[in-house]
Amino acid sequence: MPQPSAVRSAGVTEADLRAMMVAIAQERDRAAFARLFAHFAPKLKAYGMRAGADPHTAEEIAQEAMVAVWRKAASFNPAKASVSTWLFTIVRNKRIDMLRREGRPDLREEDFLHLEQPVETQDETYEANETGAVLADRIAGLPDDQALVIKKAFYEDKSHRAIAEELGLPLGTVKSRIRLALTRLKTTLPDS
Repeated sequence: MPQPSAVRSAGVTEADLRAMMVAIAQERDRAAFARLFAHFAPKLKAYGMRAGADPHTAEEIAQEAMVAVWRKAASFNPAKASVSTWLFTIVRNKRIDMLRREGRPDLREEDFLHLEQPVETQDETYEANETGAVLADRIAGLPDDQALVIKKAFYEDKSHRAIAEELGLPLGTVKSRIRLALTRLKTTLPDS
């Protein structure tokens, strides 16, 4: 692999990067690869480290990604992604592959921040329980065939097609029963 310091990488445009990829793909141009490597290797390593890899592992991932670029340059499609997007996607995938090989997830607290739910007040909890009880009561008042498809669709989170297959019904029948049930529920539930 060429050393990043061996080739100047400042002022590289997307058009330059695409030209390098074409040269690598069509001509196996080592100079173009060296320039691409010099431009991206430090960035790819930093990206790997931000993704939780230690410096040695991040460098290994970056080098594996650049080897993949050399081997698969012909598969790069500028209509689908920029060169940098394509490269960073390769690094992300290499990182995931490495974690799978190690057989352990690399989980951090910030990986789950998007899953945090706001804490409900007691009033909100009570109101949700009351609404749930009213809804359960109204569903119980539906004809059995409608109640069944509503429960499968909303409580079991099944698709209409999955419900149709499970119950041995035509898809249109399942959709009709759900639509009828929702119409009945809408007319019987109190306005919130």
